[in-house]
Amino acid sequence: MHTLLVWLAGGLTLVGSSQVALANGWNMPVGVSTLSGEIYGLHMTIFWICVVIGVVVFGVMFYSLFKFRHSRGAKAANFHENTTVEVIWTIVPLLILVGMAVPATATLQKIYDPSEAELDVMVTGQQWRWRYEYLGEDVSFISNLATPRAQINGEEARGEHYLLEVDEPLVLPVNRKVRFLFTSDDVMHAWWVPQLAVKQDAIPGFVNENWVEIQEPGIYRGQCAELCGVDHGFMPIVVHAVEEEEFDTWLAERKEAAAEEAMGIDREWEMDELMERGEGIYSSICASCHQPEGQGSPPAFPALAGNEQLISDKDWHVNKVINGVSGSAMPSFRNTLNPVELASVLTYTRNAWGNDTGEVVQPAEIAERLEE
Repeated sequence: MHTLLVWLAGGLTLVGSSQVALANGWNMPVGVSTLSGEIYGLHMTIFWICVVIGVVVFGVMFYSLFKFRHSRGAKAANFHENTTVEVIWTIVPLLILVGMAVPATATLQKIYDPSEAELDVMVTGQQWRWRYEYLGEDVSFISNLATPRAQINGEEARGEHYLLEVDEPLVLPVNRKVRFLFTSDDVMHAWWVPQLAVKQDAIPGFVNENWVEIQEPGIYRGQCAELCGVDHGFMPIVVHAVEEEEFDTWLAERKEAAAEEAMGIDREWEMDELMERGEGIYSSICASCHQPEGQGSPPAFPALAGNEQLISDKDWHVNKVINGVSGSAMPSFRNTLNPVELASVLTYTRNAWGNDTGEVVQPAEIAERLEE
């Protein structure tokens, strides 16, 4: 009776410990998607099976050590070549493994089934940002780290979401199945949002699939989970899940804005317009490498301020931004920025920090170069 009470107390302690672990964030999150809840349920099922196995095995072991100890004159039994024992300890573990495999296989089948999705989103990893494209909707944008450099450099107190905030979150509807297509423009990345139970590699030259169906509106944060370079820790993910009606309105507004942007390729832009727009693009995409004032971080990232080749050779400058520099950390922005954005950042870098070339790069000129 005493031994039974000890086992019962141990079991209750494990139950209490698991609840405390969940409350303190030591356990995996339940999440807010269809799959995350199912994965959590599978996790807890396997956990409790392991708990039962542990209690039985260690209970029998400790009972045997206490009951049949040498000081009480116990003699060891000989089970050598006992067929019954051999069969029992082979069949029982097999049945346990089969019992674990059945629910695990069912969950895996659901994880790898992105069919019947209502929305497709292409996710492209780039050092060190994410590009999101709503396929078939003509809407795409870049999502960059929004944590101020002053916080990163220790000049300001760190905010609540330090290194987990972006300028453009991925907006998704709740209660709709969304299929993700993952790839990369440079090195391997991994898109990971724990609350959504999505963690998928983005590999150059390959397209991987995953999916999510979010059940609760809210903001969910994640990070790149692959060591993708020196700024790996500055590649956050923010997903903003909204009600279906709100998402439809947002998507319609973004499609309208994208159409207006496309129409802007053919008009002549003023210097002030391009400079204002270019400054924002430079700050969010280029400043992390070339520094906010264009001073660079030689030799990996050359200075843009006072760069004689940049100032004197416009064609060279345009080519480097569009096509990148092979064998260096300078990526191609051909598929990252549209002609208006490219023209804006080119105009800005050619006229900021005292460069003062007085030259305006027009979107039409960039569109023509992109077709070459």
